[in-house]
Amino acid sequence: MSARDEILGRVRRGVGKDDFAARRAAAEAGLKTPARGPQPVMAADLVARFKVKAEYLASTVDTVAALAEVPAAVAAYLSANGLSRQAVATPDVGGLNLSAAGLQVEARAAVDADKVGISGSFCAIAETGTLLLLSGPETPATVSLLPETHIALVQVARIVATMEDAFALLRAEHGSLPRAVNFISGPSRTGDIEQTIVLGAHGPCRVHLILVGSGAVAP
Repeated sequence: MSARDEILGRVRRGVGKDDFAARRAAAEAGLKTPARGPQPVMAADLVARFKVKAEYLASTVDTVAALAEVPAAVAAYLSANGLSRQAVATPDVGGLNLSAAGLQVEARAAVDADKVGISGSFCAIAETGTLLLLSGPETPATVSLLPETHIALVQVARIVATMEDAFALLRAEHGSLPRAVNFISGPSRTGDIEQTIVLGAHGPCRVHLILVGSGAVAP
C-alpha cells in the first residue's frame, strides 16, 4: 500500500465513508424510485386539462384523429395565419406526406432563416400544458427553437399527468438522458422591458399544437 492509499484510507474510515459500494447502491436505488412531493388533484381527462393549460400559455391547439390528417391541419393553420408554406421538420415527422397538402418541407435541422418548424414530441404534461422534447439525430432541437413558428404534434396517448410522470416515462423508455431535454410551455416570452410581456423574445413567437388520436377533445 502506498502512502497516498494509506492516508486516503484513514480519511475514509474517519468520516465513515469506507463502504463505497453500499453507498453507491443506495444512491442508485434512490434515483430509480425517487420520492414524489405534493401532487395537484386533476380530473381524469388529461387531454382536456392539457388543452386548457396550453391555451392559457398562449399556444393554439388543433385536434385530428390520425396522423394522416396532420398535413391538412398544418396547411390550414399556415393559411389561416398568412404564414409561409415552406417549413423544416424533424426527420421523425418528415416522413408524413406533407407535400400532398401543398407544403414544401425539408427534413433537417433548422437554421436561422427558417420561418416554420414542425416537430413531434416525446410526451406532454397535462399539469402545466408543457411539451417534453428530446434532442437526437431524428429530433434536432433547432427545429423547435429557431423558427418563428413552431408546430408540434402531440400523441394524446402520451399526455401524462405530471412532470414526475414525464421523467418516469423517459427513464423507462430511454434509461439515460439524451444530450438535451427541452420543456416548452407556449411561445418564448419576456417581460424585461417595462414588465410588458413580449412573445418571441428568445425563440418562437407562435406555438401551435396538433393533438393526434381518438382521445383528442374537440376544439
